[in-house]
Amino acid sequence: MSMTGIEEMRKISEQRWSDLKGAEKVAYIGAASCGHAAGIVKVIRAIDEFNEKNGLGIEKVEVGCLGMCSFEPMVYFQKNGKDPVVYGNLDGERIPTLLDGIFNKDHYPIEGLLGVLGEGYDDLPSIYDHPMMRPQRRIILENVGRIDPTNLEHYLANDGFKGLEKALKMDPQEVIDIVKGSELRGRGGAGFPTGMKWQFCRNAKGEKKYLICNADEGDPGAFMDRSVLEGDPFRLIEGMIIGAYAMGTQLGYIYVRKEYPLAIFRLHIAIRECREKGILGKDILGSEFDFDIEIMEGAGAFVCGEETALIASIMGKRGMPQPRPPFPAQKGLWGYPTNINNVKTLSTMPSIMRKGADWYSSIGTKGTRGTAVFALTGKLKNSGLVEIPMGTTLREIIFDIGGGMDEGKSFKAVQTGGPSGGCLPADALDYIVDFESLKDAGTIMGSGGMIVMDEDTCVVDVAHYFISFTQEESCGKCSPCRIGTKQMLDLLTKIKAGDGTRKELDELASLAWTIQNGSLCALGQTAPNPILTTLRYFMDEFREHVFEKKCRARVCKALIQYEINELKCIGCGACERRCPVKAISEKPVKVTTIKGSKNNIRVIDPGTCIRCGLCLETCPPSANAISKVSPIDRKDEKKQGGDGK
Repeated sequence: MSMTGIEEMRKISEQRWSDLKGAEKVAYIGAASCGHAAGIVKVIRAIDEFNEKNGLGIEKVEVGCLGMCSFEPMVYFQKNGKDPVVYGNLDGERIPTLLDGIFNKDHYPIEGLLGVLGEGYDDLPSIYDHPMMRPQRRIILENVGRIDPTNLEHYLANDGFKGLEKALKMDPQEVIDIVKGSELRGRGGAGFPTGMKWQFCRNAKGEKKYLICNADEGDPGAFMDRSVLEGDPFRLIEGMIIGAYAMGTQLGYIYVRKEYPLAIFRLHIAIRECREKGILGKDILGSEFDFDIEIMEGAGAFVCGEETALIASIMGKRGMPQPRPPFPAQKGLWGYPTNINNVKTLSTMPSIMRKGADWYSSIGTKGTRGTAVFALTGKLKNSGLVEIPMGTTLREIIFDIGGGMDEGKSFKAVQTGGPSGGCLPADALDYIVDFESLKDAGTIMGSGGMIVMDEDTCVVDVAHYFISFTQEESCGKCSPCRIGTKQMLDLLTKIKAGDGTRKELDELASLAWTIQNGSLCALGQTAPNPILTTLRYFMDEFREHVFEKKCRARVCKALIQYEINELKCIGCGACERRCPVKAISEKPVKVTTIKGSKNNIRVIDPGTCIRCGLCLETCPPSANAISKVSPIDRKDEKKQGGDGK
């Protein structure tokens, strides 16, 4: 397809988009992975049944995740060409009442209403005024949750491929100069200047060159790349073509983990659509530039997020990092110059090319321009996907966008950067989010994972979890990572079990330094970060575990016990029946409880108890007789005359 051809196709697309936005009855279905996990299929089925029974003629359009994952399942209902009204936390049972009110009675029920996907009207607020949406600056996510991710016309009607058209009219070096001027840094975690990286690949000598999109998102709690792939795959494709043109690459790979079936499915559709329309393949838009994309499904190895390990995996080898230099830009895939960028980095390109370097560099902080996409998860009210300008504080993200802590708990820590990052305490909430500030705090921004923890979290347990993850994911090539992470895990296991001494604390810090400075790749170099930051900010909890044999969060099993308050026990026996090791038995003495006299109250044998917690879950709320306590707390309470509640 020529430039003229895409202009004609865009006119058709814009007209059809206008027809859709002006349609009388449309339901936009939130059909990303989070929507499916929350039960959107039942909601779709209920819409279909009501639609067929009442002959409403509602058109359905599946869209990606708007980012408000804690409100899934979500559907936006459009009536008479007005902006759609967004409803969240839906279920199949509520759909008939909702559809009847909206389409038959011209009434928008209040329950579940989040706002209008637009400016708002008739006393209905805009969704963009919602506390979770108001502080955001959506660039990478501008189309996610608004368009059908498998419909090329939807993308074209929303400025799709305009950045590519502009780039193809320039000299490739001009494109790179724009990227340099934007000051964009890689969003995969390392933060290397993107324009400089592209320049290295362009200048490299080689009869072939390759471009790889790293979509191997492996951090626990991270789903940023997945949401972009599921919600706007054409944007990534456009960004890859722009990069390929600038660097002179002929073939691109999207390396995506096999655990993302919906993302892979939609990527295949988008790539096929682009090939059929001449946007991928030979002579793209009549420019005499050839470029195509293939999808490579990874097996889910965390180490394959590292560039050289990823390259080895694509070539059919075991994913293990290689010493550098040579860097991939010099000698990468099949020995040819190769550039690797993250999904979010490449997905920023269409906007930069459309709006210019000055526009993008005006957003964010001096050292880190633009926006960052975060997967905001954990013990807070509003979890989901957010895109914020660099320079936003952690406090704004957690308490304004995230809505603060859930269930009235107090904030304890936030983990940024996934297993390679670190835990920051409440004193760090006013740190701004950019590469330098988080590095100064001892953590990293990483690819965009952010896990919020409350008072019920044990930081020793958190450090143990993350080091166990990196230890399992270590490829084993270098001994500091292979052996060191196992030794750190063993030390943390001893501390959690109540067997730790001062020696273990000293060895943790020493090992962390050795692993950081001796490991071959970033997996090992950053693996100690969760330990170093928890030691730095939460040393008092480590000391409690080691010297007092106490876990204040009551998480570490060896440092807690379960007890039954005889005054509250109602003698129902539910806990005894549930106990898997028969550690609970009757106490055959008559006791006057709060509920009256009982002969069959229960007691727990601490020597037999395995601390599984099933008794606590089973005890009726009306009794609330079972407590999870630290043994040292129990001793202190008895000295003070407490009842151990």
